[in-house]
Amino acid sequence: MLRQLLLELSRHKAPPHNVALTGPRGNGKTVLLRWFERACRNAGDVDVTWISPSQVQTGQALADLLLPLTGIRRILPPRFGVGTTGVARAEWSLPAPSQGNLTERLIRRCRKKPLVVLLDEAHTLDLDVGRLLLNVSQDVRARAPFLLILAGTPGLAAHLSTMNASFWNRLDNGRLGIGLLNDRATRDALVRPLENHGVTIDTDALDAVVKHSQHYPYFIQIWGRALWQQRIATGATHLTSVHTTAAGLDVASRVTDYYEDRYLELDQSGHLAVATHVAAKCRPMLSLTYEDLKAAVAEGLAPPQPSSQAVQAALADLQRLDFVWRPPGQLPPARYQPGIPSLMDHVLDHVSRSPHSGKPGDLE
Repeated sequence: MLRQLLLELSRHKAPPHNVALTGPRGNGKTVLLRWFERACRNAGDVDVTWISPSQVQTGQALADLLLPLTGIRRILPPRFGVGTTGVARAEWSLPAPSQGNLTERLIRRCRKKPLVVLLDEAHTLDLDVGRLLLNVSQDVRARAPFLLILAGTPGLAAHLSTMNASFWNRLDNGRLGIGLLNDRATRDALVRPLENHGVTIDTDALDAVVKHSQHYPYFIQIWGRALWQQRIATGATHLTSVHTTAAGLDVASRVTDYYEDRYLELDQSGHLAVATHVAAKCRPMLSLTYEDLKAAVAEGLAPPQPSSQAVQAALADLQRLDFVWRPPGQLPPARYQPGIPSLMDHVLDHVSRSPHSGKPGDLE
């Protein structure tokens, strides 16, 4: 889909929709954005701008990134002073851009050369800046070749909804869920970098690595580095189970650190008990309907009959922390899945080892 959108921009045509990439952390959203950024630059006839939320905390900062400075703005800072008499100074602030002014100037720019705006970590975008960006993006794309691509965690949809913009509902086919890789892609990600350096790996050893990676891009990356370190340490050009076993020790410690960080996030959020109930209910079924997920969340909250607001807040936190997510594009009934492979197992293992807790499914 991204290639098709770039092709349309190269022909000076506005794409039919903007794009939102959503998925739990570690699934490669930023990598995909960087790939598309390179593709745009290689195309030569499309401008591309990368934005992070920390760069655009005001509307003026957003305008400065989207539009080249002209006239007096080239030489004056956003706030400037001029000496009058003695030590007195008069100060002015340049006016913040209006939505209409920003839209018109951006349309003029895009008609000269199509523009792609890539925004990573969009779930942390300032609400006012986000509202301005989303509304401007819709108006510009309707009249000029412009494309906005947002990438964020499963909490992105809820964050966008707080901006009172219709962006999310107008995406049509522009919602892309970035989840686990399939088996073939996982094997390619592990084997091709080795092959590029003349290194091969036994089929049995590769099978074990693929299984342990759980097709999770971040774990695949960890395995790739560990295998390469074995290549360097031993000088071997053909890796066997001996090498993967040795590499597995380093992988296991890194994966454990990763799970522990996520566990602490859940604990510090105040929703560890909720996460435990969800994990216990999801484990045998691998996924949950929205109704079953809400019931599990409610069971983990106190008092016994929590308010609907408390349930929704806890559910939002579980999605924000990548504990659960709903991949887009499902046929009914839509189901929620674990955000990070085996994190639920890690949480349940913690509970089973705790002398202060009963069995995961029997929490009061």
